[in-house]
Amino acid sequence: MTVNILAIESSCDETSASVISDGKVLNNIIATQSVHEKYGGVVPELASRAHQQHLIPVVHEAITNAGISKSELSAVGFTRGPGLMGALLVGGSFAKSFAFSLDLPLIEVNHMEAHILAHFIEDPRPSFPFICLTVSGGHTQLVLVRDYLDMEVIGETLDDAVGEAFDKTAKLLGLPYPGGPFLDRLAQEGDPKAFDFPVSSMKELNFSFSGIKTAVLYFLREKLREDAHFVENRKADICASVQHALIEMLLIKLKKAVKTFGITEVAIAGGVSANRGLRDALSVLSQRLGWNVYIPRLEYCTDNAAMIAMAAHFKYEKGIFCPLDVSPLAKMKIGIHE
Repeated sequence: MTVNILAIESSCDETSASVISDGKVLNNIIATQSVHEKYGGVVPELASRAHQQHLIPVVHEAITNAGISKSELSAVGFTRGPGLMGALLVGGSFAKSFAFSLDLPLIEVNHMEAHILAHFIEDPRPSFPFICLTVSGGHTQLVLVRDYLDMEVIGETLDDAVGEAFDKTAKLLGLPYPGGPFLDRLAQEGDPKAFDFPVSSMKELNFSFSGIKTAVLYFLREKLREDAHFVENRKADICASVQHALIEMLLIKLKKAVKTFGITEVAIAGGVSANRGLRDALSVLSQRLGWNVYIPRLEYCTDNAAMIAMAAHFKYEKGIFCPLDVSPLAKMKIGIHE
């Protein structure tokens, strides 16, 4: 009997649905929320309302596109956390109602674990164990992945996430929202050694990015006092230099993790893994150090339901389901299941 799972993702500002059939992702429908652009960041209440508007159309499209009927579904998977509480409530409430109406088992998924499991949507797939650097707007973590559902955080940021550092720098430079991708594009045109920004060194395998955000702010204030057109004239060099420092911080800890655990199977996941500078730097490093590196396709790096579907598939195989009274968790840790 074919196992078809409907998956729903609504952790932040992407409304997404996907159908996976016997472990093969059939589609990945995403509705992007443009309402946040004029505010320069995600507004939680507006995100929740947009999810309410988009959810039924994307679910309908995912099921129709898969060429199946609702009666052929075997389970419903959804993002339980981490994420914005209101956004999680919208997706979770729909998933529970949908599963209840069709008498289907419900599967709760950890959003960050799903980012890691996005590597198993298509080839090439990493071998266990591997180390995954998960980088997004809200998280920066090093994760030891022993199996599909056996993960341990071995290092994480003690303050801001690297994605936030990218976005805040972009905002200071007057770049459009979301700023990270625009900064990345400009960085390709600039000199990464033009300006020297601090590379913090935390103990063990942890990260800190609050210092570089402050350093960039003071740097720009000083330069603009001297020359009102400084940012306009040197924007690409500033972007390249900040990106160089941020990537250096990530790779220093990644190299240390590989050496500590003796594992050369290395992956990156999360929205920031779409960054061209990080991808290129990791490619060069892997060739020099003999790592096997895995990076998902761009559409599976940012928030999407295909990765939720993949995680739900592995839980379904193990018979891991959740009750209908399950509550969303705005903060949900990798490897800890409640």
